[in-house]
Formats: sequence, C-alpha cells, structure tokens
Amino acid sequence: PEPEVPPCEPWSMMETLRREKEVVGIYISGHPLDEFKTPIQWFCNASVTLLSDLNPLVNKELSLAGIVTDVQHRVSKNGKGWGIFTLEDYNDSFDFRIFGEEYLKYRHLLLVNSFVYLKVFVRDGWIQRDTGKKGEPRLQYNTIMLLQDVLETYAKKLTLQLSLDQVQPERIDSIKDILHSHKGKHSLNFSIYEMEDNMKIHMNSRKQRVQISAELLAELESSDIHYKLN
Repeated sequence: PEPEVPPCEPWSMMETLRREKEVVGIYISGHPLDEFKTPIQWFCNASVTLLSDLNPLVNKELSLAGIVTDVQHRVSKNGKGWGIFTLEDYNDSFDFRIFGEEYLKYRHLLLVNSFVYLKVFVRDGWIQRDTGKKGEPRLQYNTIMLLQDVLETYAKKLTLQLSLDQVQPERIDSIKDILHSHKGKHSLNFSIYEMEDNMKIHMNSRKQRVQISAELLAELESSDIHYKLN
C-alpha cells in the first residue's frame, strides 16, 4: 500500500494575506486590519503617512495602528539594546526606531505579523552641542499595546444614536435584547434626534451597563443601530 501523506496544515489568514501581498503587491482576500476597523476608527487620529514629516506635528500626540511587518533587534556599541520595526497601515508603512527604557518596556510586543496600537508624542529635536542647532523632531513612545486590547482599554462609554422615528416598541425591544446579552461595566447613553426640527435629547442610563466588545458593536451594526464610543 502507498504510504499515507499527512494533510497539509492550512495557512492562517494572516499568512495567506502576506503571501498575496508578496506575489501580487496588494491584499486580495481583504486587508488584515479590517478586523480592527472599529478601534482604528474611534481611537486613532493619524496614519503612518503623516510621519514622513514630523515638523508640523511637534508637541502633538498621535495614535496609530497597524501590522508589524519587520523587526530588527540590535545592540549599540555600549551594549544597550534598541530596535527598528516597520508598521504598515491601510495606506503606507513607516520604520520606527526605539531606544533605551522604551525599547526594554515594549520589545516583547514587536513581533512580525502582530497588530499593534501606538501612542507617540512628537518632541523637538535635541540641541547639538557642537553646533547649537536643533536636530530633527523625535518620537516619545507613550504606549505600545496589542490592537485587540484597545477596545477593552479605552472604550468607557457607549452612546446609541436613534432618530425619533426609530423609537418604536419593536425597535426598543430589539435593542434591549442586544444590550441584555452584553452586560458589563461600561456606561450607556442614548441620543435621540429629529432632523427636521434640529432637536436632540441626551439621556444617561442609570441602571443598564454594557460590556463594549467587538461582538456587541457588530450586532449593533447588523441591526443598523448607530453608535458613538468615547
């Protein structure tokens, strides 16, 4: 009898997408960041394209997200570790350099194909001792964390936005069912609006609290319920 050939292990979605990008130059099956559209929409204020010129961004904090596509862990002449990592988002990629205590604090998150969220503060460049001139602006790493942890960490309040004509018994019952299955610790608000008279009413729910998660937000979106996170 012919020897049994073990079945090939299926590629992970990330591996499939990576190979598509290598061969074709674009992602065909979808972008790897699509799974994280919600935290990117609500908790990012910049894309990596902006980092090509840091001068207009001095004294600003930027929140970015992307995929780590390359990492180089290095050691300086004085024996201190530092690193270079490439972050790619929907539009572009950028090579970050990270040193000192920031490198030691975050190096365990710098892995190829990991999805990360960064908060960086753009500082003025160092003053050069020999010339007295100011160097190029530099990045201070306030936070690096896994992108999948962003909702749990930063989402504190969910506001459901309903037009007045949506406030019907059946609609309210449907919303109650969704919220009941996602009880948690986060605050819940309602914003009722009426476009013609430019009327808007805000209400806080004193008793009902929810657990803000990707699953809850997906259910709201599938039910065509608009929301706001903060």
